[in-house]
Amino acid sequence: MGVGTYEQFLERMYKMKPNIYVGDEVIDRKDPRLAAGFYAMRQTFDCAHDDRYKDVCTATSHLTGETINRFTHIHQTQDDLFKKQEMTKLLSHRVGGCIQRCMGIDALNALSVVTYEIDAALGTDYNQNFINYLKWTQEHDIVANCAQTDVKGERLKRPHEQSDPDMYLRIVEDRPDGIIVRGAKSCNSASPYVDEIIATPTRFMGSKDNAYAVSFALPADWPGVKLASLPGLRHKRTHIDAPIAHIGDMESLTIFDDVFVPNERIFLNGVRHPESTRFAGFLAIMFAHFHRHSYTGCKPATSEVLASSAALVAEYNGIEKTSHAQEKICHIITVAELVYAAGVASAVRAVKMPSGTMIPDEILTNAGRKLAGEEIFNEVAILTDLAGGLIATLPLEDEFYSDDIGPLLNKYIMRDPSIPAENIHRCFRMIEDQLVSDFGASQMTAGLHGGGSPQMEAVAMMGGYNVEKLKGIAKYLAGIEPDIPIYKRETVTPRRVLEKFEKTQK
Repeated sequence: MGVGTYEQFLERMYKMKPNIYVGDEVIDRKDPRLAAGFYAMRQTFDCAHDDRYKDVCTATSHLTGETINRFTHIHQTQDDLFKKQEMTKLLSHRVGGCIQRCMGIDALNALSVVTYEIDAALGTDYNQNFINYLKWTQEHDIVANCAQTDVKGERLKRPHEQSDPDMYLRIVEDRPDGIIVRGAKSCNSASPYVDEIIATPTRFMGSKDNAYAVSFALPADWPGVKLASLPGLRHKRTHIDAPIAHIGDMESLTIFDDVFVPNERIFLNGVRHPESTRFAGFLAIMFAHFHRHSYTGCKPATSEVLASSAALVAEYNGIEKTSHAQEKICHIITVAELVYAAGVASAVRAVKMPSGTMIPDEILTNAGRKLAGEEIFNEVAILTDLAGGLIATLPLEDEFYSDDIGPLLNKYIMRDPSIPAENIHRCFRMIEDQLVSDFGASQMTAGLHGGGSPQMEAVAMMGGYNVEKLKGIAKYLAGIEPDIPIYKRETVTPRRVLEKFEKTQK
């Protein structure tokens, strides 16, 4: 198949067993509360068959030579990184924010790098497990997410030091045919409507943390997998249908309640191969790195959505040409362009790993993601400012269609008489959905923390930036040193963190 259809994906979803917990219910994938998430996933299938998007939404598999959905592709060239970023941006425009499928491609690319290096170092067969899994994923256009963030328990203690050992996902039994795992992963986006959940570590593990060095992939309805879920929905509409009204998500605390994982689905097992434990953090950071590069696509798209809304409401409010409105909209556009440019530049400086996978530059990727996270609330404030308080006090939709009060509401919502009342109503209803609905509000927090908070990007950047070498410029200018260094920063990848960690374990 290679490039699947939304109908094929939905058929798979409807066959899955109920394991989604919402309140006191256990629901299946036919529940209408999942429709908002399905709407986002649909774009990743439909656009792969649309001539306007096909160039960025499809790729050629390096394994089979077949045409596949780019969301199942392993980046082989700089152009692959460029197109992944552009695909993410364009599809995010269609849903007004997160496209919700990037976790899968980012986890696959991270595994392609790390399993290869584990096998090269230790003679294990994790990469072959991964290659077999990847072939199946590409053949069937499988949708996956990544379960990485452990609940962590006592934050200042390492996994093996926890009072409750299950605060990090761990192996509780290593059997000849596989492993039994127990634990939970939080902030797990889209898990109720994906085919597969790929579990990865969330941090570096020491020699006493072997049981916590584990990675695998399982169907999202596998026995023992329980999805404690939070639907993210916008206000239900009955009269003025619009794309934004259909978009939402469902997050979960993904619980692995003594779950069996067969050997062929395992990509890292620190119990069976204790010497592989040191690669746990490498995998964690590698996923985060690829995911932050994806953010240099989706976050500029989010900024452009906000800028577009700000420009439209400024027009409808009659202030579009004022200097303060122009300056505020320009600020959002500036952030969008800089974040996207950081992703492009990081791809320009990409390097090919021994596995053949291209990795973008870590400093630029994190710089782009950091700026996006720091600015999200500023951008929301600008849209709120230009829209005014009506977005939080807008009468209910049905009232605009009441025989009694409807004509009055349509009369008093008017601004420029050349703009129909319905268009003005649609604009403010859209911004209400963006900023004041349950889902809209949650996306602001996602804009700050998704893929790692700005503090984590700062840690990554400063860990890879050679500040001592940088000081040479100041020493020359101050007259402390006679010669100025030729300062050219080399491309940085997460491999330097693995090398640094290995030195601490000797």
